[in-house]
Amino acid sequence: MKRKILVIYYSQSGQLRDILDNILYDIQHKVEIDIAEVLPVQPFPFPWKVSSFFDAMPECVELIPSPIQPIPGEVLTKDYDLVILGYQPWFLSPSQPITSFLKSEYAGVLKDKPVITVIGSRNMWLNAQEKVKEMLQNIGARLVGNIVLTDRHPNLVSTLTVLRWAFKGQKEASGLLPEAGVQSADIKNTQRFGMQIYKHLEEGRLDVLQKELLLQGAIHLNPGLIVLEKRGIKNFRKFAKYIREKGGPGAPERLGRVNLFKRLLITGIFVLSPVSSLTAKIQLQLQRQSLLKDVQYFKSLRYEPGKL
Repeated sequence: MKRKILVIYYSQSGQLRDILDNILYDIQHKVEIDIAEVLPVQPFPFPWKVSSFFDAMPECVELIPSPIQPIPGEVLTKDYDLVILGYQPWFLSPSQPITSFLKSEYAGVLKDKPVITVIGSRNMWLNAQEKVKEMLQNIGARLVGNIVLTDRHPNLVSTLTVLRWAFKGQKEASGLLPEAGVQSADIKNTQRFGMQIYKHLEEGRLDVLQKELLLQGAIHLNPGLIVLEKRGIKNFRKFAKYIREKGGPGAPERLGRVNLFKRLLITGIFVLSPVSSLTAKIQLQLQRQSLLKDVQYFKSLRYEPGKL
C-alpha cells in the first residue's frame, strides 16, 4: 500500500507551489499525494497594492488569524503518513493565511502527524519558523524536517527585485536586475530532496531525516542575518502594536501610522541598511561563538521560546 502524503500550502505568486512540485517530482508515483491550498476568504492581491501591502504587517507580526475557506472534507478525514507544510514569511513572520490555518479547526489534520516545513523566502525566515514551530507544537504535530529556499542575490539587489515583483508582477530579469525570488535553478534542484524524504518515510526513520536533508544543503544560513533579523523583528513588533492601537486592517484611523511605518522601513532598507550591515559584521566578530551556536539551533527542529 502506498504511503499517503498531504501537502498544505499558501502561495500568493505561485513560486512556492513550484518548489513543492519539484520536491515531489521524483516520488509522485511512489506515494499517494493530496494537495490542499489555503485560501483566504478575502484574497490578498497579487501584485500587491502598496497600501494593502504595508497594512498587512501588524496582523502578520501579531499572528492574528483571518477567515479562510474550508479545507476539503476528504482531506480532513484521511489518515496521512506525512504532512508537508509550505509557506512564505511576510514581515519576518508566517504569512497571515498560514497563521490562520494553523490557528483554525482544520489544523487538527496535523495532530500527531510528522510534518516537514518548506519555506520560500527572500532571505529572513528565522522568526517565521520559530512561530510555526510553536504553533505546530500547540497542535500536537511533530516537526521532522525543514527545507529553506532563499534568494541568493545580495540584500539590496534582492530587495529591488522583490519590490518589482510584488508591486508590478514582474519576476523576470530586466535591465541590470536579475529575476526575482528564489532562483529557477535552485527551485529545480529541490528534486534532490524527494527521494530522501521517501526513503526515510518508507523505512520509518523520519526522526533522522533532518540530518540527511542538511547534508544535502536544505538550509544555508549566514550568521549575520541572525543579527539583522533580531533587530528587525523587535522593531516590527513595536510598530505592529502601535498601528493596531488605531484599529484593525483597513481602518482609516491607522493609515497615518501605516504610512509612517512604510517611510521608516524604506529608509531603513535603502539608507540605513549599509550601516546596519557594517554593525552586524562587527557584532558577528565579537559574538562569533554564540552566533555559530544560534546557526546550529535555527537549522535544527528544536523549539526554545524567546530565541528571537
